Amino acid sequence: MYSMTGYGRGSAMRDGREMTVEIKSVNHRFLDVSMRLPRHLTFLEDPLRRFLGGKLSRGHVDVFVNYRNARSDARAVRINTALLGAYLSEARQAAAELSLPDDIGLSSALRLPDVTEITEAEEDREAVLALCLETAETAAHELIGMRRLEGERLRADLTGRLDAVEALMERVAARAPLVVEEYRDKLDERIGKILQTGEIDRTRLATEVALFADRASIDEEIVRLRSHIEQARLLMAGEEPAGRKLDFVVQEMNREFNTIGSKANDASLTACVLAGKNEIEKIREQVQNIE
Repeated sequence: MYSMTGYGRGSAMRDGREMTVEIKSVNHRFLDVSMRLPRHLTFLEDPLRRFLGGKLSRGHVDVFVNYRNARSDARAVRINTALLGAYLSEARQAAAELSLPDDIGLSSALRLPDVTEITEAEEDREAVLALCLETAETAAHELIGMRRLEGERLRADLTGRLDAVEALMERVAARAPLVVEEYRDKLDERIGKILQTGEIDRTRLATEVALFADRASIDEEIVRLRSHIEQARLLMAGEEPAGRKLDFVVQEMNREFNTIGSKANDASLTACVLAGKNEIEKIREQVQNIE
């Protein structure tokens, strides 16, 4: 079981190229990837998306890529000689008109605005992509490891809460038949007091108790609830991402407890139902963190 919350970082250097990839993820219904790339490396976006799509199934994922090229051919310098000539021509004319010494040298001339232009050389896309995927693999491995550890903590918490829900369900299942018997005894006593003779139409009493038992029957709900709990445990023990399926199963568990609550005619049953719904709500909140 994996959480959707995690962080991973990878860095690598090769042939004068240095790259760092950071990946962090939080909860999301689907896989939503957001990229932060240097402007001249936007060609990495699609390969990175495909890479992460093969590693993760859900979560909002932020990817940060930092890159530095320290190679000697990483930048090109161009001198605008036409502009430099225009600067020097005007400067010499001004020097002659104002009787000033001509002290302009090359180093000072190159500092004039727009005379020099430094441009980034065209990157070797294949080399940069290979370095990026290598770095992303390290970051993803660290991210998935963190998500796995958090997922195991979630599994332990959910297992305990499912056990609590199952225990409450068994209390409900054991208590429900007694409620019918208590109803029959109370009805018998009430009718006896009204008649003051003790002579009761047993057939009519049995019919009334049978109708009550039918209305209050929760056998089907208990069977379905047991099935949902077992299904949740199987999903938690499986290898596939189970977050969405668990979310559906938890909704169905809540539905069964709601139905049991609507049929409950007993304070003890109602207390168990409320406690069960409280545990299910906590399970539902935790399931939102599962991939």
